[in-house]
Amino acid sequence: MGKRLGKLLAFEGVDGSGKTTQINLLSKILKQKGKAFEVISFPQYGKNEYADYIYDYLSGKFGDINDVEVHELAKKYADDRKTAKDLITGWLENGKLVIANRYISSSKAHLGAHLDGNKGKEFIKWVDDLEYKENKMPREDLTILLNVDSKVGQKNSQDKNHPDIHEDNLAHLERANKIFLELAKENPSWYVIGCMQNGQMRTRENIHLEILKIVKT
Repeated sequence: MGKRLGKLLAFEGVDGSGKTTQINLLSKILKQKGKAFEVISFPQYGKNEYADYIYDYLSGKFGDINDVEVHELAKKYADDRKTAKDLITGWLENGKLVIANRYISSSKAHLGAHLDGNKGKEFIKWVDDLEYKENKMPREDLTILLNVDSKVGQKNSQDKNHPDIHEDNLAHLERANKIFLELAKENPSWYVIGCMQNGQMRTRENIHLEILKIVKT
């Protein structure tokens, strides 16, 4: 593996928190400034069998939210990311800023939300070992967590293109958001952006300006 010259930036947050919107706004600025960057989104729907499996799972093809064993499900998410490892590594070696719309922490939060207490903590450690040690995925240099009220996020995601059993389950979104916030407390490379003000979503432009201060384009 060559020397890593670029940076890996991950956007995380529950459904409807505005990840895609903010990545698009950031991309526009980066293009204007002539910065070298790439954007990749996970899962990579339509690009491999693992992402297709995830699509079917989220669409409810295999049953309810807890009807697929969580470790097996995590392997599908990990295998989907692994198919892009060489691509991401190449971008980083070429000095590019790589922006990931969801990354490994999404598995920790959304799948860890299926488990309680110590089982959840053990699962997060297991995901860490699987993704970073076994699959040797690049680690994030910076993670931006868009923190939104789960009810508001759920409402924002109601115009989704296909049914999603995570998005449709408010209790799940609340548990996942709690895990995201716990991960942020444990990791100094995480920045939490509060997307709510007086019970409403802040404007996308306002959130965008805060992101620019963090990324320092």
